[in-house]
Amino acid sequence: MYATIARLCNDVSGVTLMFHLDLAPADPILGLTETFKADLHPDKINLGVGVYQDANGRTPVLAAVKQAETRLLETETSKSYLPIPGVPEIASYTQELLFGEHHTIIEQGRAKTAQTPGGTGALRVAADFLKRAKPNATLWLSDPSWTNHHTIFEAAGFSVQSYRYYDKISQRLDLAGLVADLERAARGDIVILHGCCHNPSGIDLDKGAWETIASQAKAKELVCLVDFAYQGFGDGLEEDREGLHVLLDTGLAVLVASSFSKNFGLYNERIGAVTVVEETENDAINTFSHIQTAIRAMYSSPPAHGGNVVATILSDASLKELWIEELGEMRTRISTMRQAFVQQMAIRQQVVDFDFINHQKGMFSFSGLTQEQVLKLREDNHIYIVGSGRINVAGITPSNLEPLCDAVAKIL
Repeated sequence: MYATIARLCNDVSGVTLMFHLDLAPADPILGLTETFKADLHPDKINLGVGVYQDANGRTPVLAAVKQAETRLLETETSKSYLPIPGVPEIASYTQELLFGEHHTIIEQGRAKTAQTPGGTGALRVAADFLKRAKPNATLWLSDPSWTNHHTIFEAAGFSVQSYRYYDKISQRLDLAGLVADLERAARGDIVILHGCCHNPSGIDLDKGAWETIASQAKAKELVCLVDFAYQGFGDGLEEDREGLHVLLDTGLAVLVASSFSKNFGLYNERIGAVTVVEETENDAINTFSHIQTAIRAMYSSPPAHGGNVVATILSDASLKELWIEELGEMRTRISTMRQAFVQQMAIRQQVVDFDFINHQKGMFSFSGLTQEQVLKLREDNHIYIVGSGRINVAGITPSNLEPLCDAVAKIL
């Protein structure tokens, strides 16, 4: 018997799996971060990574988060699984952030929310649900958009098309091109809209543009998926949801992918939410059952810690006030760095007027730098920027501002 077992083990150990795959391409942003980490230069600058950084170049843990975690450490009694929709309170607090307290959508039960592993998880859950609900629909993305949008929705089986968004000449929104491209969408197609702080351009839709898109979406019965990754990083928590409310007031079918990575600084806790808004409570219940089915097949239930932190903060008046104050400080620092960069570049050169950066919002901006200029900045000055020229304004600090501007002025 032992000889037989030994022979079988030897046979198995000789098996080699051969997939014959080429090396997968590195992620353009995460791969850049790895290259930055490997650079040993003491004065290197990272403007590629998509995380908030403070004036010292660190990604801080918010004081509100620290206090919430202290409470959880003292009171937590179990590490059991969460239900499929996650921490129960996350649904109500997410909806309050999106719609406002006592909004009719909430009162009528027309919105249902599930906690997800980050905003990326929310998008993937939405993608799987939408593929089941609208298997023949085309998915429309802004050009440009967050690079992972393509990956997520193509992985879910969607055909992805782009609508014009950024005008490279004016460095503003191309609303006419956007409307013309969405006219090519078929009835019932799906359009992804950035709720605020467009990634990567920093160019947001104003209310008039939202109204134009909402009218067009209503006429063509488009499903709007709002990627709301940066609520509070533009003009404020309430101000940043203006576009979402335009869609809702038009009576559109809307899904929202929220992220708490940025506005709570909970990047590695992977905490987000997917919300569906329907015409009636019964429709919302039915739709949400399919969203839960998608979650069950994907990861069953989300991680608890980040959800508990957010719920703890938003359930306590003093912690919520502290969080809103800290969020305001982050928003102000980014705005200050935008203005400082524009001012310093105007002092150093007159080849390019960088004032357009002052009209962008959130962490990101299209700098207008070419891929060749981006590579030269990396090779000559150890400054890391995504190949598209997108810069993370939060990566600019008082200590690296002048060397950054000196380097950019030189290559111009």
